[in-house]
Amino acid sequence: MKSILLHVDHDKAMNARLQVALDMARSTNGHITCLQAVSYDVFMPGDFYGSAVAAALPVIRENADKLRTKIEAEMEHEGVPFDWRFEYGVAGQRLIEASPLADIVIMGPCEPAMDGKGPSAVVGDVVTRAPVPVLVVPEGMKSFDVGAPMMVAWNGSAESAHALRAAVPLLACSVKVTLACVVEETGDGPSGKARFDLPSTEGAKYLARHGIPCEIVEIPRGEAKIADTLFSAAQLRECSLLVMGAYGHSRLTELVLGGVTRHMLSEPQMPVLLAH
Repeated sequence: MKSILLHVDHDKAMNARLQVALDMARSTNGHITCLQAVSYDVFMPGDFYGSAVAAALPVIRENADKLRTKIEAEMEHEGVPFDWRFEYGVAGQRLIEASPLADIVIMGPCEPAMDGKGPSAVVGDVVTRAPVPVLVVPEGMKSFDVGAPMMVAWNGSAESAHALRAAVPLLACSVKVTLACVVEETGDGPSGKARFDLPSTEGAKYLARHGIPCEIVEIPRGEAKIADTLFSAAQLRECSLLVMGAYGHSRLTELVLGGVTRHMLSEPQMPVLLAH
């Protein structure tokens, strides 16, 4: 990952994803582009003449400048090449516009206004519209070891294949790669196997062509949510990264009924690389 696009914002996971971006750049001799987007599309109920919005705008810009000064001061001593892009507009749209010449976009799971409640709609927009994978980093991450074990969540879908392909540069650095399939048990045996469009052996063959050996494991579904099952399996193997395809169903279906991607983003327990 030579070209790393880092989303800069005031959310609680900002420092965590900065550290992950720095570790990734050091390990891959990469370059970090810090993208800070500030939206002036502010609405305040009852502010019919826009006076409150006009008063808030200088404060918004001042806070953005303070964050930039703080982060640039930290990065100056890290020995990692970086540049800064300040944009007016909605963060998701600006990240999508900047992504075609990036190798990966690094974001947090929640938006500042959400105060850590629920998955970020911005992440969903970028994952489904950007041509590169999105690495979602939860709050509390202190470092990122690209040489540690990594896990790929495999369900035979085109989305999981896209995620596998996008993650190859990182998987190639890992000491051990695991392809994990969560299967549901029925009276006749694991029903999930027959429904795979692309069997896990095809994923393993693809990795082997890139010189990446992997282990294929089947994990019983059990009572837990699939997202929790995958996180538990990855933590058991001391993985630093979980790779998975995102939004196999439509985003509307995910939002209304829930889904693996939504649950994964609601309470991520480690960095998750997503691709659609």
